[in-house]
Amino acid sequence: MTLDEMTAQRDVLLAARLRGVRTVEIDGRRVVYATDTEMAAAITDVERRMALAGSDGRRRRILTSASKGL
Repeated sequence: MTLDEMTAQRDVLLAARLRGVRTVEIDGRRVVYATDTEMAAAITDVERRMALAGSDGRRRRILTSASKGL
């Protein structure tokens, strides 16, 4: 799936969610989400895939540590 296709899919999901509709049609497929939580998870998944497709594939992580100096 290309970045443009994922962007279009995210836009359809967001528009449906903002209208309060749980049924969307993407690429000729009709998907019915049981809850808003399921729809939010689908949007999050698409956005995560978009971020990975737009980057070099590496995840960046910052680790912190603290010490009392004893």
